[in-house]
Amino acid sequence: MSGPRLLTVVVPVYGSEEILPETHRRLSAALTGLGPELEHEIVFVNDGSPDDALGALRRIAAADPRVRVIGLSRNFGHQVAITAGLDAARGDAVVIIDDDLQDPPEAIADMVAKWREGYQVVHGVRSERKGEGAFKRWSAAAFYRLMQWLSDTPLPVDSGDFRLIDRAVVDALVQMREETRYVRGMVAWAGFRHCEVSYVRDARFSGTGNYNLRRLMHLALDGALSFSVRPLQLMTQFGLLVTVLAALTGLWVVISRLFDLGMIVPGWTAIMVAVLFMGGVQLVSIGVLGAYLGRVFTESKHRPLYLVAERLGFGADEEGR
Repeated sequence: MSGPRLLTVVVPVYGSEEILPETHRRLSAALTGLGPELEHEIVFVNDGSPDDALGALRRIAAADPRVRVIGLSRNFGHQVAITAGLDAARGDAVVIIDDDLQDPPEAIADMVAKWREGYQVVHGVRSERKGEGAFKRWSAAAFYRLMQWLSDTPLPVDSGDFRLIDRAVVDALVQMREETRYVRGMVAWAGFRHCEVSYVRDARFSGTGNYNLRRLMHLALDGALSFSVRPLQLMTQFGLLVTVLAALTGLWVVISRLFDLGMIVPGWTAIMVAVLFMGGVQLVSIGVLGAYLGRVFTESKHRPLYLVAERLGFGADEEGR
């Protein structure tokens, strides 16, 4: 290809007004260091941040022509904010990175090197997590391994959304408009030639993270239900197991009656335990079915994934996108 290629960096923004100037500084330094043969742009997506992050982004965009800003009309969620950035990205390759500087911008150089070797997806894999307690590290490790087990699509372990994807992968992702989004699973599903780059995940530059245990569990549920029917299979298998155990128990009762073995203990305790157990199994099974059905209902509305309230740094031909 003649002329320099373009690298787009997509940064979802939420609750990070104080961090943004340093995020922009480090990103700009890391991207400038990639050399003149690779131009860059940074697309910040303000996901209805409750602070004045949008004001900070306006100031950054006014000072740097390579910065473009998308202000969503409200908080649509981290995965949708990434999608908005991918929709607007013009680059031959796109890097997705969070705004909190836990994923170091300096690691982008290693990703670009792999991309230049011909890889189309470069996953950032965390070799070490600084500034996190034992429970946070344990819950994160459990999350990635649970998703690996549940998903029908192989997912890289200890890899978040920090990655580089080629233009061909971006075009494939833009075609996927499902409401319940799990971007790292969508990238894995798309395939293409991929590899990994290890890096040390830093402590958050300031403030507190947005992904607490509840949101992590919600993300895991979205990923599991979007990329696997294994929960339904598990419920079926468990139901068959309970049915077999119930049949064996019934057979044992008949044998005990016929041969007067005297091994049946009278009373209601065992009956109540069995009834409550089966009731719980049925409610859980209905809940799993309801989760899938709820997603079908959501998808059937065909609403747009997000609404844009403001754009900065876009040309006139892009304002309607």
